[in-house]
Amino acid sequence: MKKFNDLIKLSRHLRGHDGCPWDREQSLETLTSFIIEEAYEVVEAIESRNTEEIIEELGDLLYQIIFACQISYEENKFDIDDVMDQLHDKLVRRHPHVFGDKKAKNAEEALKRWHSEKHKEKKRKTTLLDIPRTMPALLRAQRVGEKASNVGFDWNDAGEVLKKVEEEISELKTAIDNGNNDEINEEWGDLVFSMVNLARHLKTDAEYSAHEAINKFVSRFSHIEEAKEKNERLDGLSLEEMDEIWGKVKST
Repeated sequence: MKKFNDLIKLSRHLRGHDGCPWDREQSLETLTSFIIEEAYEVVEAIESRNTEEIIEELGDLLYQIIFACQISYEENKFDIDDVMDQLHDKLVRRHPHVFGDKKAKNAEEALKRWHSEKHKEKKRKTTLLDIPRTMPALLRAQRVGEKASNVGFDWNDAGEVLKKVEEEISELKTAIDNGNNDEINEEWGDLVFSMVNLARHLKTDAEYSAHEAINKFVSRFSHIEEAKEKNERLDGLSLEEMDEIWGKVKST
């Protein structure tokens, strides 16, 4: 706890008159992009399974929270104690199966209790409004599907979702044949949303899987770029030659 308090003192010093000019100019609004960036770097570190990087990036994210609290403290709005008090109370409230008299026999039941308590607190007409619109699209789609499923609005199995995917592919083909850009845009979105629901039913994380596919493409494409450099001219390889290299890389 001492080191945590030291970090708070450090943030106050950096924001002070003899602190850092850049730090003094920041506001909650200017911090938003840094908070998002640091969160992504934490995820990347976790995916790399590099312990030192995970420690470093978690620290960077933690400091963004401390920094934001310091700014709000200076504006007489709230401080880090308010944040921690509210977090403590929320964890207790949303775990009635741990701190109360309710029971949860498995992780799925515990998650439903969490969402039930959250919905009571937010007092919104739909739990789907709890999901930030600014989340990455695939992640947001998966969370929307999960919350809809929690209230029984879902397909029975992956086979049913696959039929929906095939239906959306057919509708996208029709839109393409019609040459209607608005229709194409809508049907493409419907197809992606259905694919995310399929991923959910297959117990697959759509956001993670998409990133893995992109990483795989980047890795394989780098071999084509290396081959082009060996030809000295960037356009030294034909499309057929690049496709042949791609096939060899893919088969290894």
